[in-house]
Amino acid sequence: MSKKESSIVIIDDENDILSMLEKYLTREGGYKVRTFNNPVTAISSISKDTDLVLLDIMMPQMNGLDVLPKLLEKNPDVKVLMMTAYSTLDKVLNAHRKGATNYVMKPFSSLNELGNKIEDMLKD
Repeated sequence: MSKKESSIVIIDDENDILSMLEKYLTREGGYKVRTFNNPVTAISSISKDTDLVLLDIMMPQMNGLDVLPKLLEKNPDVKVLMMTAYSTLDKVLNAHRKGATNYVMKPFSSLNELGNKIEDMLKD
C-alpha cells in the first residue's frame, strides 16, 4: 500500500476490529482514519471529504444495510466496503442494490489483501 491522502471512516461495533484496522490503515497505508462504534454518531460525522467507509453489517444499534443509504445521502460519491461475518447471498445483493461498492468477509483472511482491495477501490 502506498501513502494516500484519502480519508477512511470505519464503522463497527467491535472495538478490537476498529483498533486493528485503524492501526493498519494509518501505519501501512498512510490514510486518514476515523473510527466509530456507534453508527448513528458515524452518520452525522460523514462529510463530502470522506472517500471510503468500511461498514459492518451486523451491529446492535443499527443494521449496516440501514446505515448505507443514510451515508450515501450525505455523500453520494463515497465508496462503501461492507464487512460481515454473517454472509448470505441475499445480504450481498441487498448491499449492492443499496449502493455498496464492495464486500468483504470477517475475519479477514489477510490485512494485506484487505489493504489491496481498499487501495483498488480508492483508485477508481
